[in-house]
Amino acid sequence: MPEETFTATTSQITETRHPAARTVGELRASGHVQRSIRDEIRNNLLTALREGRDPWPGIVGFESTVIPQLERALIAGHDVVMLGERGQGKTRVLRTLVGLLDEWTPVIAGSELGEHPYEPITPASIRRAADLLDELPIEWRHRSERYSEKLATPDTSVADLVGDIDPMKVAEGRSLGDPETIHFGLIPRAHRGIVAINELPDLAERIQVSMLNVMEERDIQVRGYSLRLPLDVLVMASANPEDYTNRGRIITPLKDRFGAEIRTHYPLELDDEVSVIEQEADLTATVPEVIEEIIARFTRYARDHPSIDRRSGVSARFSIAAAETVAAAALHRATVTGEETAVARIVDLESVVEVLRGKIEFESGEEGRELEILEHLMRKSTADAVRAHLGGVDMAALVTALEEGEPVVTGDRVTAADFLASIPDVPVVDEIAARLGADSEGERANAVELALEGLYLARRIGKEADETGQTVYG
Repeated sequence: MPEETFTATTSQITETRHPAARTVGELRASGHVQRSIRDEIRNNLLTALREGRDPWPGIVGFESTVIPQLERALIAGHDVVMLGERGQGKTRVLRTLVGLLDEWTPVIAGSELGEHPYEPITPASIRRAADLLDELPIEWRHRSERYSEKLATPDTSVADLVGDIDPMKVAEGRSLGDPETIHFGLIPRAHRGIVAINELPDLAERIQVSMLNVMEERDIQVRGYSLRLPLDVLVMASANPEDYTNRGRIITPLKDRFGAEIRTHYPLELDDEVSVIEQEADLTATVPEVIEEIIARFTRYARDHPSIDRRSGVSARFSIAAAETVAAAALHRATVTGEETAVARIVDLESVVEVLRGKIEFESGEEGRELEILEHLMRKSTADAVRAHLGGVDMAALVTALEEGEPVVTGDRVTAADFLASIPDVPVVDEIAARLGADSEGERANAVELALEGLYLARRIGKEADETGQTVYG
């Protein structure tokens, strides 16, 4: 995805063949009815709700909070600004709006702004419509082409958003006052579609002023031109709450023009946190569900810890990156040792703290304690998972066998087969594997590692790490 702009692609949205009409006359004969962007989204949303279809595929954890507010705002026809800390899925929600547009919509063929054949708005299209009448050629635009996104950066200009004089058109011989010398910006080009501005407070205040007419009068004015374009556009925006006072702010007149302000949040339930990881992480190895759960618990503890800056937040991207890191550690081990299947194990969680601590902002005064804090939270998360999955399992026989036998060694160079071969042959091992649904050799090794880590955290066995990266339980 480019740094500053995004346009939905047809690969993201199922596409069928567009209608057959090729002229405005054929379009009228087909019974096509023109709808504004707000009517279109409202009708499609209500139809989906009426039919029991989910209008928000891939959105997890907002079902009873954010989504109902957003649906009411769209039904009301409001422009929306979404406020929330980083990594709460604001942009994901905005991009899902594409699915509420009609799959195909007619536009005047060759028109710069994608105008509806029944309602041309630029001087060139108005002339063509008057000259050609029912023979005015039309094209069909897919809904994936009707969503535009802009990352608001401090260097964004009025020309980027609204437009400016095009010197090439002037050089062609047109007079400087000719409205057709204008090069239109992102917002006019989103006519009859959705435009999303990410990180809106990062726009300079004078640039935000250029959006006032779009938000209220639904038109634009470029420099001193008398051209006024009645735009049909839905404006969406995202912002971090602290941006109002730190990096920048949304100016009061612009804030007032948004019909709805919706607060997002991190997943409220542990299951939702795990679902986000499963949905978004690109895993290069098998990661057992219990490890995803530990990562989710770890992320939630980090968000609530007093030593971690809550205003900055702990993004969902942190837990996603953690799962990908664990999977990478498993694949690395399988590659080095020749294991046939790469399966993540509890020992791989050690890589998460070292690699990802830079993704978290700590409060001032905590310098030097970052690793200590994160390691404590990881141990706490692991202990919670042990209680949740292995609570009630009598491991006394395993503890006794470890005391009387050889120490058990694991690590990033120890295969699952070698690790399991060193485990005492006691019936409780099978019970542990059954509790965690561990079928394969790698999953079974992970289940036993979780049990050993739980015994260590309960201070029933010892644990040491040597210089070669191996961990010894005994």
